[in-house]
Amino acid sequence: MEAVLKNVASTTELLAVAALSGEVQRWDKQTLSRAVQWARYCEHLFSRFHNNPAIRMMMEKQLQLTNQSLRAAFAGYIEVSFSDLSRCQHLLLVGLLRNPELPISIMKILFDTEGPVNTQQSECQDVTGFCSHIIQCKSACKVLSPLTDLSAIGADAEVQAAMLMERLDALLSQGSEACRTEHILDSVLRGFEGAAGHFCLVIAAALLTKKNSAALCASQDVLLDWLQKEQSVLQHMCSALPATLIIELTKGHLKFRHAYCGLLKKWASDMEYSMSEGEWVQPRRNRTVSFNRLTEHFLGLFETCPSLRDDVEKELNALKMSDGDFDVGGLSVWGDLLSAVSK
Repeated sequence: MEAVLKNVASTTELLAVAALSGEVQRWDKQTLSRAVQWARYCEHLFSRFHNNPAIRMMMEKQLQLTNQSLRAAFAGYIEVSFSDLSRCQHLLLVGLLRNPELPISIMKILFDTEGPVNTQQSECQDVTGFCSHIIQCKSACKVLSPLTDLSAIGADAEVQAAMLMERLDALLSQGSEACRTEHILDSVLRGFEGAAGHFCLVIAAALLTKKNSAALCASQDVLLDWLQKEQSVLQHMCSALPATLIIELTKGHLKFRHAYCGLLKKWASDMEYSMSEGEWVQPRRNRTVSFNRLTEHFLGLFETCPSLRDDVEKELNALKMSDGDFDVGGLSVWGDLLSAVSK
């Protein structure tokens, strides 16, 4: 039993280091794997002994002593109770994400869609289950808007979105500069190389998280500013995401609505009339949407935000006039677009 109590104390200290110490700068994949292993170990202890009054009392006393020493060592330390042992992995993950000293290398491991590969069989096999473990912690509360189609988002994307918001919130609360938060987003984007569709779902889930705090609003605002700069990501989102998610995003965020509207107009301006195909098409090197799909995007935007319709149609009319104000199909993409959305 002495060894068990010592391990509980060590794991509690580990949680404090993960959340509050600059020591995490030196962590690597193996360190993270061992930390996850200890967190799982304490969850197993809770499961095994929570109904054993005698052992539970010994573990609670050990936690009291350990908490006392950690309060003296770390400013802002939050005590770990016996019941907290049941969610050690969650505490470890949130602690890491909230630590401003967390290195980019560990961030990439946490957001790795395939899960890290360990080089030694003796180590914890991987941390894939570590990140997905908080799915059950998040599912208890309505993370996303109740109108959001959860099947379109997916549990993995929802959890990674919660992780991303936790990280941005931590950096902003520490007064980090915008360039640092953008660096985090750039790093996460690179981590999703080859899985752009999934990354777009993560961004959508992050923006659709319910606005229940000023910190969350601030994190979403940073994400929206970054998205407006990363036009390739915005373009992929608007072309690949289900229409239901785009509608929710335009309803919830004015910045996204404006960016989306601007992107639709850019798509239209890039189009040229193909005599062979008998329709407006984008250049072959960059065909993102068809003219019919572009029309559907505009109609969906007007349905979601009726107040935009008059302003956008006025702008399309002005662009049509600049093209010569012809009413013959195939001469002005703006004229043909106006006709299509007015049917």
